[in-house]
Amino acid sequence: MTREHVRVAVIGAGFGGLGAAVRLRREGITDFVVLERAGALGGTWRDNSYPGCACDVPSHLYSFSFAPHAEWPRTFSGQEHIWDYLEQVADIFGVRQHIRFDHEVRSIRWDDDELHWEVDTAHGELTADVVVSATGPLSDPKVPDIPGLDTFPGKVFHSARWDHDVPLGGRRVAVVGTGASAIQIVPSIQPEVSRLTVFQRTPPWVLPRVDRAISAPERWLHTRAPATAKLRRGILWGIRELQVQAFTKHPGELGFVEGLAKRHLGQAVKDPALRRKLIPDYRIGCKRILLSNDYYPALAQPNVDVVASGLREVRGSTLVAADGTETEADALIFGTGFHVTDMPIADRIKGRDGTTLAETWGGGMEALRGASAAGFPNLLTIIGPNTGLGNSSMILIIEAQLNYLADFVRHLDRLGGPGGPGGRVALDARPSAVRDWNERVQERMKRTVWNTGGCDSWYLDANGRNTTVWPGTTSEFRKVTRKVHMEEYEVLRPGSGKAAAARRGAEAVR
Repeated sequence: MTREHVRVAVIGAGFGGLGAAVRLRREGITDFVVLERAGALGGTWRDNSYPGCACDVPSHLYSFSFAPHAEWPRTFSGQEHIWDYLEQVADIFGVRQHIRFDHEVRSIRWDDDELHWEVDTAHGELTADVVVSATGPLSDPKVPDIPGLDTFPGKVFHSARWDHDVPLGGRRVAVVGTGASAIQIVPSIQPEVSRLTVFQRTPPWVLPRVDRAISAPERWLHTRAPATAKLRRGILWGIRELQVQAFTKHPGELGFVEGLAKRHLGQAVKDPALRRKLIPDYRIGCKRILLSNDYYPALAQPNVDVVASGLREVRGSTLVAADGTETEADALIFGTGFHVTDMPIADRIKGRDGTTLAETWGGGMEALRGASAAGFPNLLTIIGPNTGLGNSSMILIIEAQLNYLADFVRHLDRLGGPGGPGGRVALDARPSAVRDWNERVQERMKRTVWNTGGCDSWYLDANGRNTTVWPGTTSEFRKVTRKVHMEEYEVLRPGSGKAAAARRGAEAVR
């Protein structure tokens, strides 16, 4: 049976996948597909529809530079507006025709003889010269393994899989976790529930959210004079670039910001006992700084209990905390984050020697310039290892990686890719290049607040290694991903698979 072959297969139709699709078309490549497991595009902003869901990055910065949007309604936009924006991007740039919905990728296998990827989806197989993994780190919810959870008689769901059919009004509700999702959910549901219990393992640092409606005259000006919207975006970007030094080089300078956060807490929470529960014991910025004006006031309401401990076990409708506290609940909501350092897609990708990407990353994720893993030719990851940000917009990182993708494909064409003079080729990151890159990244990471701030965050993997965050500015990242450095890759051609694999193994030993 003849399988369909495409030049590029993109996995995921969120910001990363749609951005890749637009960039490929801009490069003159139309022979590509976007494989999306759900029935709609949007990624994180499709899945997270919980009450109060909104972005904590200003709207004009949390959007593509090539697709400015003058009609953002608020400084910080809600989930529905961001999702609608992505729908518009798909239509304006003509990439919807490339998206195949309900095409969950089951496995991806590299064929070293044919120099292409074999992609098995829920609707059959296809092959691709290049695979772009744009599944994102916030796509697969993480629910902790709580003993007795199966005995809970009420409804249980994760914030990213919100069950809108479950009425919460008048019920006893428990929220596990106090991260970015939970601080939006808690104040949204607090007025309607009879009792709300918040299980807090570690308190977050929370700063005021300087949010407001964007006026009609402002939107009119941005529409009539696009340069004003570009200037607004540039100012927002510049402010965050200036802040990066404190996070990456001088964590001691963050004491002033801690003072602002403590003042914010003190103004909203007058009860000394509750206030003590909510003061973090680690340096601000070690975990992502959260923004909210109504989280603390909600916790201070008489129908809210803050349990300063994690959930240890479930005994029917009784929830037992690690400190022994017991509470009754009718619904249990997990705001416990995602599989960030152990991305499930990595289990489904098999490289040149038959091992999965997850096995290769057994000691921690690492990829050349956040994109290429050794032994996985022509595979590029959008929002890969050490590309995350602690204080700015991930769209800036995504666009930088799209530049790298574009140059990668150009090199394949130049070297003789499909339609080229030399036949099919592939580029495999050299183990030494991956190792050198990650040693530099980890060396820089040592002095950052994410490593020295005294917290256990989702930035760290099971080995305590920070494989998530980029330890620099977005302008630095854009510079190091502006082009592909060919000396960091091995060029593969048909028939050279075994010899190339042997050389790669010898290099890994060295």
